[in-house]
Amino acid sequence: MDVLVVGGGLAGASAISTLRAQGFDGRITLLAEEPVHPYERPPLSKEYLRGETTEPQWVRPPSWYEEQGVDLRLGARAAQVVPGDRVVLLEDGERVPYGRLLVATGVRNRRLEVPGADLPGLFDLRTLADADRLREAAGSATSAVIVGAGFIGCEVAASFRRLGLDVTVVEVFPTPLYRVLGPELGRVVEAMHRDHGVRFVLGEGVASFEGSGRAEAVVTEGGRRLEGDLIVVGVGTKPDAPVGVADERGAVPVGPDLAAESEGVYAAGDVADHDHPIFGRIRVEHYDNAIKMGETAARNLLGAGEVFDDPHWFWSDQYDSQLQVAGFATEWDRMVVRGSLEERSFAAFLLKDGVLRCTVTLDRKLDARRSLPLIRAQARPDPALLADPAVDLRTLRPPEGAG
Repeated sequence: MDVLVVGGGLAGASAISTLRAQGFDGRITLLAEEPVHPYERPPLSKEYLRGETTEPQWVRPPSWYEEQGVDLRLGARAAQVVPGDRVVLLEDGERVPYGRLLVATGVRNRRLEVPGADLPGLFDLRTLADADRLREAAGSATSAVIVGAGFIGCEVAASFRRLGLDVTVVEVFPTPLYRVLGPELGRVVEAMHRDHGVRFVLGEGVASFEGSGRAEAVVTEGGRRLEGDLIVVGVGTKPDAPVGVADERGAVPVGPDLAAESEGVYAAGDVADHDHPIFGRIRVEHYDNAIKMGETAARNLLGAGEVFDDPHWFWSDQYDSQLQVAGFATEWDRMVVRGSLEERSFAAFLLKDGVLRCTVTLDRKLDARRSLPLIRAQARPDPALLADPAVDLRTLRPPEGAG
């Protein structure tokens, strides 16, 4: 059996590392769209963007792939999968056969369809090349306008402030990180950024971009004209699976074991629309998930048949604080706080019908990780115990089989 991995990001690289670690000695081919070896993306909006590191954080040293007998093909974009023929068609028309296939093609940044969106000088951030361009431009800039206050927008804002840039953020929702954290926790993040000198224009979308030969200003739907030496757009992403395995959104629907509908095809990472045993059908775009999904997919390519039930965990470094999120929740009917939102040191437990679905922490790192077993077990912890900082969350873990 030979294995073809499409996608040179963290999930794909994690999968091939696991295949070799599991003793698989068959042929492995990795198709990477970018012309560089697989690297880690989190530093791109933080230390790499600020120039504190000059080399990418490689998933594996570039020499590892040859040493492990991996056929690594850089700059190869998959256009289509033909499951009946067990072949992947590249954009240049080449046909690459497979025995088993892992799709780990990730996502692409969304674009705003407004006047001026095609002006030169608009930046976004997804790839190493994007980060290189943005870092170079930031070196001669004094001001920036960032469109979008999701994680990328917030992290770039924090990095720009550390570099001394004047920063304004435009966000269509009422607070930063509104869709992930909701309004109350979003306002905490907003206050943290305002204390570091970031200005916000909230509740307004972008009407247009303006400039003479290059983007120089953002015009909001409320009529504000915000000028900046740099304009960065971070308004979300969309999955980017090849035709033949993608659904109408561009994702790959997979079952609990990460297997797609077509025989021998699996998906992992940002592109996988996963039937999660705890949360239902979800798609998660975070570092830790990409690693763990890649590992599980690799074992299942070899016949393990494992269910991927990781409860999910991720973090975001902004200034000297770390925000962590454990679990997954799009709605909740109760929030229990341990610590203080006002002092910005807290764990916020989000419950739905008494079940702990998600934990959000700011500078309380242990609480997020320690709540993961409770989330996995779909536990109904006593809210009073959750709120008590003297209670170790590990003592609330239900017995095996409970939930």
